[in-house]
Amino acid sequence: MAPLRIVSIVGTRPQLIKAAALSPVLRTSHVEVLVDTGQHWDDELAGAFFSELNLPMPDHTLGVGGGSHAVQTARMLERLEPLLVAEDPDVVLVYGDTNSTLAGVLAAAKLTIPIAHVEAGLRSFDRRMPEEINRVVADHLARWCFAPTPAARANLAAEGVTAGVSLVGDLMQDLASRVVASVRDPSVLAPIGARLGVPLEPGGYLLATVHRAENREPAAVRNWTALLGEASVDRPVIMPLHPGTMAALRAHSIVLPRSVHVVPPQPYGTTLALQLHAAAVLTDSGGVQREAAWLGTPCLVLRDRTEWLEAVAESGGRMVVVGLDRTLALQALARVAPPGTSGTDAVQRAQAIRLPPSGAAQAITAAIGAV
Repeated sequence: MAPLRIVSIVGTRPQLIKAAALSPVLRTSHVEVLVDTGQHWDDELAGAFFSELNLPMPDHTLGVGGGSHAVQTARMLERLEPLLVAEDPDVVLVYGDTNSTLAGVLAAAKLTIPIAHVEAGLRSFDRRMPEEINRVVADHLARWCFAPTPAARANLAAEGVTAGVSLVGDLMQDLASRVVASVRDPSVLAPIGARLGVPLEPGGYLLATVHRAENREPAAVRNWTALLGEASVDRPVIMPLHPGTMAALRAHSIVLPRSVHVVPPQPYGTTLALQLHAAAVLTDSGGVQREAAWLGTPCLVLRDRTEWLEAVAESGGRMVVVGLDRTLALQALARVAPPGTSGTDAVQRAQAIRLPPSGAAQAITAAIGAV
């Protein structure tokens, strides 16, 4: 079969991670045109990832930037439509559940271009989350739905989506498996700590990330900042701060406790190292939840619900959905990462880590080429 012309649309840091795993394999069989919407326009959030992960530079950069969901999506649609007309692809490939994904599937569907949705079938069953709306729309418009887990495939079947569904594994696991060996040794912490200005020891710190829209509301910001303050009594919290979260803190005049060390968004390898050697991770990020699960690092999910139900169920109690309930979070933290043993636990975890690839990139490439 002749190679297909595929326009792949990315726009956020997690999408770049997935593309870094898929693009090299996809390009062995097909012609890929990479489009960056610019949804994460900050260089620390996205730009530096292209060089670190050896991801090909975008063929088109839309430079959309920020704005409300409606404004951001509208700008993307306006710029994607003429681009897709000019490129005339056989397939439009999108990742995950972002506004870039929503705009990509809407633009492609209106032009009757077949759509491939990577990371299909995930559900939090909470339509208040904009990500839930985006992923549901993408799944129901896609020609190919690539499910990362059996639960995701079952969710699609429950909604009547069965044609074109493939269980392929997780691209983020593929990339993590490539990088984890280089960050296993605890000696990686010394230069990271020196650069960040925070002494780091295995199990001697917590890692926190907060970026979801619902956690930027005033009441939510007050809750999670207080939670992090109480969690950091025994050990510091390292917090790579998303620009949107920083803007929310400033807008609401809320100051983080001194024991929470704010640092810029970090490169992929550094982030993986910080997760692996932390006492525990506190996060509202779907990607960080999965990475923590693969690494075996205790994880508190700062959301009321998660679409990664299997990660919680298979964690042996290490991953706990706590929302912003401080009492529940502190109880869970004391159980999964007690200060007295977290150093030893982190060292043993790093020594034992063996993370195989899932083979998702090969499965996706083969499925697209088979039709």
